[in-house]
Amino acid sequence: MSSRIQELAKIEISEAERHRAQEVLTSQKVAVFIVAYNAEKKLEAVFDRIPAEIRDRFAEIFVIDDSSQDRTHEVAQKVKLKYPSTNIQAYRTPFNRGYGGNQKLGYLYSLEKAYDIVILLHGDGQYAPEYLPRVIAGFADGADAVFASRMMNKTSALKGGMPLYKWVGNQVLTFIENKFLNTSLSEFHTGFRAYRTSALRKIPFIYNSGDFHFDTEIIIQAVATGWIIREVSIPTYYGDEVCHVNGVKYAWDCIKAVIKSRLVQMGLYYHRGFDFALFENDNYQFKKSPHSLHQYVLNHAQIGSDMDGVELGANRGIMSSRFAEKARSHCAVDIMQPDLAGTATAMSMDLNSPFSETLGRERFDYCVALDVVEHMNRPEAFLEETFKILKPHSKLYISTANIAYLPIRISLLLGQFNYGKRGILDRTHTRLFTIRTLTKMLEQYGFRVEKKVGFTPPISDLVGKGFVLRTIEAVHLFLSRRWPTMFSFNFLIVATRTDDLQDVFEKTIRPS
Repeated sequence: MSSRIQELAKIEISEAERHRAQEVLTSQKVAVFIVAYNAEKKLEAVFDRIPAEIRDRFAEIFVIDDSSQDRTHEVAQKVKLKYPSTNIQAYRTPFNRGYGGNQKLGYLYSLEKAYDIVILLHGDGQYAPEYLPRVIAGFADGADAVFASRMMNKTSALKGGMPLYKWVGNQVLTFIENKFLNTSLSEFHTGFRAYRTSALRKIPFIYNSGDFHFDTEIIIQAVATGWIIREVSIPTYYGDEVCHVNGVKYAWDCIKAVIKSRLVQMGLYYHRGFDFALFENDNYQFKKSPHSLHQYVLNHAQIGSDMDGVELGANRGIMSSRFAEKARSHCAVDIMQPDLAGTATAMSMDLNSPFSETLGRERFDYCVALDVVEHMNRPEAFLEETFKILKPHSKLYISTANIAYLPIRISLLLGQFNYGKRGILDRTHTRLFTIRTLTKMLEQYGFRVEKKVGFTPPISDLVGKGFVLRTIEAVHLFLSRRWPTMFSFNFLIVATRTDDLQDVFEKTIRPS
């Protein structure tokens, strides 16, 4: 079979591809990383099958034997002597790390050696080394990763000996993963792939699984950070190699990985491997979905041209710029002075301080405080100050995340309490609220609750706008409005500032 692959490669790989591969090898430091486990019978042949015209052009070909139970490491040492003009290195892990764990070591090694490109190859010979020129040539046009796909011509995989159940599983899994990640890869599950190390530096691959679905997790990270991924076609070769993958477990692990990545994106879950530092500088996004909290407040807040208002926790001031168009005057307040507040008065202020001393007492006809109370050191003091700056009978529009949201309840039932960088369990939240607890607190601090509105997670804003996702969002919206205590991701309370007791006392005892 390998001789057939060799002949096929000679025919299929064009001279242009071979020329581009040579150019890449000349201009960049390219390494081949061979993962090996119990591969003593196949490893030497893998080296032999590397095209002679490029074998010595690699900066290094290194093998990491994952504590094999056979003579894999000894065979790797033997190959070093067989090809003395090639920079071949053989390493052995101190204990078995697993397929993904082995890859982590190889990529860290490539980063330490300052290689430009690292190519992953399997030591069991399942993937054809003869097609290395095609993979290398894929980097000539600036790709961050090149995947050697067996499924660009789907029927050829079966002709190459791929078992039907594996072919079907590959197709189904790839379809599901493409749908979740909004990608169009022909195959997620090739083990013959190459990465630009500058791209690897940008993703937290060291926190990925040590198991076989490491490959899926790294694709998730690549897509999330905007890699340019190119696929090239290779033939399928199945010989007598031993498969170490539990197919059912692998499939489930892959599906869980893409679901977790979406939940992280929505703020419902946190996984360190899917933390791409996308929210380090600004964990706030103006929501455009008609079902979102932001759009609801913009469309339903009672703001007149004779009113003076304020937004506490305005972030960059996008909402405040809209309020300012309706009101007589409007202030946008945050710890950093809002820079997109339009005609609103932008103010830098610590809302943990007695801000009524600066803003003035009984000054405003309305106050908007969206997703800010949970960040306060003392929410009670924040409500006291908010009460002071509002006129009697003015409106407060206040929102926060719902800790009683059904997925959080289920997580607690399963013993999980997963803090992250955004969402309900954002690590910057100092206090967690249910609708009832915030209602009670507002009533205790002088507000009369008029309305409670539940909202869905920002699916269309953060995940996608496909038909299925829009349907899920619509159903979720219905549930969150009908049973907000359980189904709302976050909620809005519209409250009226009541008369101050001291004012009532003065008007009663000492009327003017």
